[in-house]
Amino acid sequence: MKEKPITTLFMLESLDGKISSGNNDNLDADKDWCQIDGVKEGLYQYYEIEATTDFYSLNTGRVMAKIGVNEKTEYHDKIDCRFIIIDNKPHLNEKGIDYICHWVDRFILVTTNKNHIAYSLQEKYDNLDILFYDTLNLSTLLSDIKEKYNAESITIQSGGTLNGSFLRENLIDYVNVVIAPLLVGGKDTSTLIDGEAITSSEDLNKLKALQLIECNQLENSYIQLKYKVIK
Repeated sequence: MKEKPITTLFMLESLDGKISSGNNDNLDADKDWCQIDGVKEGLYQYYEIEATTDFYSLNTGRVMAKIGVNEKTEYHDKIDCRFIIIDNKPHLNEKGIDYICHWVDRFILVTTNKNHIAYSLQEKYDNLDILFYDTLNLSTLLSDIKEKYNAESITIQSGGTLNGSFLRENLIDYVNVVIAPLLVGGKDTSTLIDGEAITSSEDLNKLKALQLIECNQLENSYIQLKYKVIK
């Protein structure tokens, strides 16, 4: 079995486990929760903790599009981080790719789309890599990142459905969540872990028990919880 990096699922969520404000891409925790009294005051703590996470960060093109990279008019300050972004549709356009390449140390695009616009931009950016797969296997992807880039650890910050895939495939080692003092609601609003639900007691082995490592009471009624996934 090939070696894989240590993975940590790191997310901001509401008390009821929601990672977004609603059920469409126009609503987003990063854009919306900073406008809510009682929540906006302590939101900075999530970003301070985020800045201490792994050198490699895994996300999706859909999430990047939701936070507005395709429409940015000014570059973000460059950060010492490498982004692994899974994008098949694609959700990223030329402007979004340009923004991310100016934002991070290296942009590793993962796709099953042979016609992704990123292929036409490879010569323009020396920090843009493309990993193509006919069919994406998350375990293989993690092994390839370990082998090609010597990545020892990866922070996962993707959407609920992909988080669910990582969970079901037993690919999450740790969980680090910042809980905002907020109730969102809505059965169709994305949660920390989405994807297919189990349908019988025979599938209970797909659920993952956790061992609490750390519990931190932050300012402004925020909480940080760290767990190890019991395997």
